[in-house]
Amino acid sequence: MMTVAALLAALAPVPAAAHAEPGGWSAAWATAVQQPSPDVWYPTWAEHGFADQSVRQVVRVTAGGPQLRIRLSNAYGSGPLRLTGATVAKAGTGAGVQAHTVRPLTFALATTASISAGGHTASDPVPLPVEAGERLTVTLYFHDVTGPATYHNLAQATAYRATGDHTRDTDASAYTETNSSWFYLSGVDVRGGGAAVAAFGDSITDGYAATLDADDRYPDALARHLGGRRAVLNLGIAGNRLLNDSACLGERGVTRIRWDVLDQSHVKTVIVLEGINDILLGMQDPTPCTTPAVKVSAADLIAGYRQLIRAAHDRHVRVVGGTLLPANLSGEAEQTRDEVNAWIRTGCDFDAVVDFERAVADPADPDRFRPAYDSGDHLHPNPAGYRAMADAVDPRSL
Repeated sequence: MMTVAALLAALAPVPAAAHAEPGGWSAAWATAVQQPSPDVWYPTWAEHGFADQSVRQVVRVTAGGPQLRIRLSNAYGSGPLRLTGATVAKAGTGAGVQAHTVRPLTFALATTASISAGGHTASDPVPLPVEAGERLTVTLYFHDVTGPATYHNLAQATAYRATGDHTRDTDASAYTETNSSWFYLSGVDVRGGGAAVAAFGDSITDGYAATLDADDRYPDALARHLGGRRAVLNLGIAGNRLLNDSACLGERGVTRIRWDVLDQSHVKTVIVLEGINDILLGMQDPTPCTTPAVKVSAADLIAGYRQLIRAAHDRHVRVVGGTLLPANLSGEAEQTRDEVNAWIRTGCDFDAVVDFERAVADPADPDRFRPAYDSGDHLHPNPAGYRAMADAVDPRSL
């Protein structure tokens, strides 16, 4: 078994990402893409991919601008991805879109695109003005067999699938299949959207126990809390760990922060909430998704946070540390969580701190959730708890 020190020293291969660039583009929505796997916890279309199918996906942007572009990722593809056609529109109800808002997507002025294995692409600018908080629908058509699809598992949003090319349909009738992941879609940028805040972490950031299609995860609540003044990007992956890779739950946080956060367009601040899975999974028998199961100490996690902070500071990105939420722990595991939280609050390594633990903890029992904020599993907040987390973020810290 590798030691934590060895794991930190070994750098995973870096999937290609959308690099920040001059020219006025700012990230308005983004997600962290994952390796498709049959062992992941949630049912998905990713393992088999698509053939002669249209995939319609709905996202809510957190910044506005007069133009937009769509970013796609084939980071985990085994071969080139052939995109036969694509559109963007303002979302309607379900798989429907608003009439007269459908715009074709082009790539280097072509209506088709080929994305190399491990690669990514961005569409040409689209003249479709959007405002912060608007919902967009992106429809991708794949005529050829794609193979397993680069995706994000826990979208907490409904994706729709139809047989054939239905990229320009405004009604929902052809879209008879649904799923709750995002496929190939990795980002939406807007022209002139300003600086963005990245929320980085695991399932609590990703939004486990949030409401399907309601956009009530903590980063969603934070975007509303900020009133559109800053874009907020959700770059959580359910099950992700700070110090250890997973075959299906993402590379470890200390390495994936480079492509998932620091390569996003115009990200200036990142809020880090990660480490509870390192504690939990290190004390359990491994599964295909949680191998290696490495026991970690508070010192190990602190070393990981410092590595992450250095990477962000090297790119002039401000880092806000979030305390670890109650997790129904006991004994050594609870002691590790307490030591980590004490360091986050007093260690002065982060540029600022948001005390998520105190925002959701029961005042009568600080190691447990306040009942009104508990999703029921004593590990994840419910939507009210996610709102409390967002309210705990001082906008001045960003």
